[in-house]
Amino acid sequence: MSLSFFSPAPRPTDERERQRAVDASGVLRAPPDPALHQLVAKAAQLLDAPMAALSIIDRDRMWFAARVGIDAPETSRAISFCAHAILKPEEPLVIADAASDERFAGNPFVQNEPGVRFYVGMPVLGTDGHPLGALCILDVRPREGVLPLAQLARLAERAGQAIAEIHQSEGVGVWTAARGSATG
Repeated sequence: MSLSFFSPAPRPTDERERQRAVDASGVLRAPPDPALHQLVAKAAQLLDAPMAALSIIDRDRMWFAARVGIDAPETSRAISFCAHAILKPEEPLVIADAASDERFAGNPFVQNEPGVRFYVGMPVLGTDGHPLGALCILDVRPREGVLPLAQLARLAERAGQAIAEIHQSEGVGVWTAARGSATG
């Protein structure tokens, strides 16, 4: 049986406050930053994956503060995997095979190019604890096994710190990433 359904992630119950945190961070106004690109590239390398990004979940879009192997600078929030990741900001979202996951099997990014099968998203939190987006790694092949989630959490924290330093003159606070542990 082929699954072809998908639905957008629901909005977090604190969406208004979360969006205020995104707006206050200043990241949506920031020019591309080489330090963020390097951290995203490290995340892709850590999992030997062709795609990775630091996504920011905005009102109706997912904007990439940095990306590797992804051409578009943003996508619709409605088809965003990371919009699901921010729903549980205290833990990573791991999808071993998106084509077999009822939440994502019908997603255009699964059914069409680039053919996403594997996803891991490490939520990135603002200083007030609201999720702003995720450090995510994607692959076109499904995966099983233990993942280096603690290392990904450290990369997400470093990305948040780099953004905070870039925007320090704007009074932007330091971001932190949800802590992760290995899964099987």
